[in-house]
Amino acid sequence: MILAHLPFGAAMIIILSVGGSMVNPGKPDQAYISSLSQIFKNSPHSFGIVVGGGKLAREYAEGERKKGKGEFWADLAAIRATKENAGLFLSHLRGICCLNICDDFIQAHDALQKHRIVLMGGTIPGITTDADAALLAECIGAKRLVNVSNVDGIYDKNPAAHKDAKKFGTLSFEKLVSLAQVQDTRHAGGHFIFDMLACKLIARSKIESHFVSGKNLEDVKNAIEGTRHNGTVVR
Repeated sequence: MILAHLPFGAAMIIILSVGGSMVNPGKPDQAYISSLSQIFKNSPHSFGIVVGGGKLAREYAEGERKKGKGEFWADLAAIRATKENAGLFLSHLRGICCLNICDDFIQAHDALQKHRIVLMGGTIPGITTDADAALLAECIGAKRLVNVSNVDGIYDKNPAAHKDAKKFGTLSFEKLVSLAQVQDTRHAGGHFIFDMLACKLIARSKIESHFVSGKNLEDVKNAIEGTRHNGTVVR
C-alpha cells in the first residue's frame, strides 16, 4: 500500500540517495552530517534517506575478496558499511527520525507512518544503494528523488578522467539509461553515476530525479524543493 498520508503535516516525501563518500570520506565527517541534517530539520518535508558505503564499503568488500570470497560476500560486507554510515545520522536527527536503520522497503514504508525521517543502507547483494533509493521511492509513491554525491551532476563521460566532459542540465530518462549502460560494473563499492537498475526503476515510475554535489548545500536544498540548481534534473 502506498502511503496515504504524510506525517507531521509534511508537504512531500522526498527520497535521498546520499553517497557514502560524503559522510565518511575516510572517517565520519560529523560537521558535514550535522549541516546536512539541519537541512532536513528545517524542511517541511518527510524524508527516506538511503546512505551509501563509499570508501568504507570498498574496504569491507576488498577484505572479503582477499579472503578468497566471491562477490556475493563482498556485497554483504559493503551493505554492512552502508548501515554503519546511515547510523551516523541518528544522533543528529533524534526526535524526528526513526531510531532503527530500516532493513527493507516495507519496514521503511511503515516507519514513515510514524516518523518524519527514516534511514536505510543497502538491502540485498547485487544492487546498489542508488537502486535501493529508487525502489524505496516506488514503494512509498515518492515523486522526487535527490542524489547527493561528490559529483556535481551527470556528465557524458567521467569528468575525473576527461577534462572535456560535458555536464547535462536536464536529461530524459532514456538518455540517463543509455549513459548508465556503460558504467554499471556490478562490483561492490564501484563508481556509478546511477546504476542501470536504478535508472530503469526511476524511468518506469517517472520519478523526477535531481543529481547534485553534496558539497554545495544550497544546491541540495534547492533540489529537495525542486527549484533551480547547478546539477542535473532527470524527468
